[in-house]
Amino acid sequence: MTPGSAGASKGRGEPRDQPRRRGGSRTTDRGTAFVARRLLLGAAQTVAVVLLVFALTEALPGDAAVALAGDQPDPARIAAIREAMHLDRPVHERLADWVTGLLHGDFGTSLTSGRPVAQYIADGFGPTLLLAALTVALLVPIGFGLGVLAARHEGGPVDRLVSSLTLAVYAVPEFALGVLLVTVFALRLGWLPPTAVGYGTDLLAHPAALVLPVLVLLSRPVCSLVRLVRAGMVDALASPYVAHARRYGVSGARVLYTHALPNALAPAAQQLARTIDWLLCGVIVVEALFVIPGLGTVLLNAVAERDVPVVQGLAVVFGVLTVVLNLGADVVARRLAPRAGVAA
Repeated sequence: MTPGSAGASKGRGEPRDQPRRRGGSRTTDRGTAFVARRLLLGAAQTVAVVLLVFALTEALPGDAAVALAGDQPDPARIAAIREAMHLDRPVHERLADWVTGLLHGDFGTSLTSGRPVAQYIADGFGPTLLLAALTVALLVPIGFGLGVLAARHEGGPVDRLVSSLTLAVYAVPEFALGVLLVTVFALRLGWLPPTAVGYGTDLLAHPAALVLPVLVLLSRPVCSLVRLVRAGMVDALASPYVAHARRYGVSGARVLYTHALPNALAPAAQQLARTIDWLLCGVIVVEALFVIPGLGTVLLNAVAERDVPVVQGLAVVFGVLTVVLNLGADVVARRLAPRAGVAA
C-alpha cells in the first residue's frame, strides 16, 4: 500500500470514528438527563404523597378523639385525647411536626397501644415481604416461560390453551379464588392449613401455610405478565430485523432469546414493578382471608380502631414504595429499550 493510499484510508477512517463518539456521548447525556428528570419527578411525587396522606386523614369524618374515648365519652377524657393527638393545635403546626418526624424516621406513636408506628411497620413488613418475594420468584419464570411458549406457537393449540387459561384465571377475583382453594385443599382434602393462625410472623418455618396465599397472589399477575410477554414477542418476531436475522441464517433459539425477547422486556419490566407494588401495598384481601399478620392486616386493624398515626405511617410507606418502584421500572425500561423514548 502506498503512503498516499494509507493516508487516504486513515483520513477516511477518522470522520467515521468521530460521529460514533459524539453519538455515544449524546446517548449517555440523554440517559443521564432522563434519570435526573425521573429523580426530580419522584421527589415531587413523594412530597405530594406526604401532603395528600395528611390531608386525607384530616378530612376523615367524625372526631377521632370522640371515637377513641369510648361509647360514653367523658369531656375530660376527650380533651386529654385531643391534647395527646395535638388536635388542639393549628393544622399547619401539626403538619410541620409530622413532616419533621418523618424526615427523622419517626412515624409517630399509636393512639391505642402507645407503641411506635415504626414498630408496627417493622412487624408487618416481614410477612408481607416474604409473600411478595415468593410470588415474584415464581412469577418471573412462569410468566416469561408461558409467554415465550405461546408466542413460539402463535395461533396453534398451545397458544390457544395458554391464552384461554390465563383469561379464565384472570377473571376470577382473588377472594373467590382463595375461598375455593381453601374449600378444596384445606377443608375437603386436608392437605394444607386454611389460615396462618398460630404461626406468628415466622411463616418461613411453616411453608405449608404459605402455599395457598402465594397461589392466590400469583393468579392474576402471572396472567397479565404472560399475555404482555406474548404480545411483545409476537410483535418482535414479526419485525423486519428478526426477518433480516433469519435471512442471515441465525438459529431460531438465538433469534428468539437474543433479538426478540429483549424487546418484550421493557413493558414486562414495568408490569413487574406494578405487580411488586401491588404485592407490597395491596395484599389486604389475601392477608385478611388467610389471617397473615402483614402490613395489610395492620392497616385493617388501624382503620377499625381509628388509629390515625398508624394509618398515616402505612399510607406514607405504601406511597413511597409505589413512587420508588415505578421510578426503577421507568429507568429499567429506558435501559432495555432506549429507542422507545419513555416519556419523562
